[in-house]
Amino acid sequence: MNIDFLIVGQGLAGSLLAWELMQRDCSVVIIDNGRENASQVAAGLINPVTGMRFVKTTDIDRFLPAAKQSYSHLADFFKQTFYIEKPMLRLFRSDKELMHCIKKLDKPEYQNYLGAVIPPGQVFDNLSTPFGFLQQEQTGYLLTRPLLSCLKDFFIAKNCYRLADFDYRDIQFHPELRWQGISPKQIIFCEGHRAANNCWFSWLPFQPVKGEILTLEHRTELPDKILNYGNWLIPLNNRHIRIGSTFDRENLNSLPTEQGKSDLLNALKPVSADLAQATLISHQANIRPCTLDKQPFIGHHPQYPQLTIFNGFGAKGSLQIPWFSRHFADVLLNGAPVISSIQRHYATHFIS
Repeated sequence: MNIDFLIVGQGLAGSLLAWELMQRDCSVVIIDNGRENASQVAAGLINPVTGMRFVKTTDIDRFLPAAKQSYSHLADFFKQTFYIEKPMLRLFRSDKELMHCIKKLDKPEYQNYLGAVIPPGQVFDNLSTPFGFLQQEQTGYLLTRPLLSCLKDFFIAKNCYRLADFDYRDIQFHPELRWQGISPKQIIFCEGHRAANNCWFSWLPFQPVKGEILTLEHRTELPDKILNYGNWLIPLNNRHIRIGSTFDRENLNSLPTEQGKSDLLNALKPVSADLAQATLISHQANIRPCTLDKQPFIGHHPQYPQLTIFNGFGAKGSLQIPWFSRHFADVLLNGAPVISSIQRHYATHFIS
């Protein structure tokens, strides 16, 4: 079988890149092992301004419109909503954090993302806000599991999905690029954290992070808004919330832990003691494909340009992947220069 692209991994990166290439009339086959990936567990949060210092995400003004457009197009195609735009209440945890925010309010580039500060001392919908809060705009979350399920069904219907473990030893380069009877022009690895064990790209400085999230059932009246209090809380409906996430760089596995659950519930107590006593519905864990320099890994192998990687989006995948999918399609089809290219690591990390 001769095709244009063989994509390894059906997480968000592999799925959206495959979708983009197929919209451009490319022939694609996706190889996936069928096991749960980080995209399926992730909250899918999109938040343009993050951190204790309220830093505006680099290139948010191109990433966010591309993400909204992409998810809207997918919603129209599948007749199902995937991106939920919902304001976020940022609960300040200290006077210092409050002051960092106030400094940003007068900056024109923040005007579309930050609302007015509500000062300390006001009670808000059963939430403790001793240092005040503000509302962030243009925030939301992606329903990644339903989206990936729809895309998987679409790929299966197009006969371009294969359930299999990808064995790197089966790659042949001569007389043509080949893998188990498939002859692609390029192989694109979108394996998430598993790429750290990919013999072709393991030299890249991955920094995978385990994260755990909880889904809880509660009886507390809450605002229909995302909460950010160091951790995050997403109201799924009137009685169910999802909270997260932990950051563990040591225990890189997908096993939920009592320590993770305890950390998440303890972090919730200062915000709402009632919520911290809510009933546990589910407890999930997986590994984010983060990178040492916080930039994605995109580009061609330095010795085998038929092999490429599209990976390392970490916690900002829902925001960044739609734009980078279009960009990488331009790279692959039109020879556009690669942004966030792995060439930045050739000299320091690649050993021939």
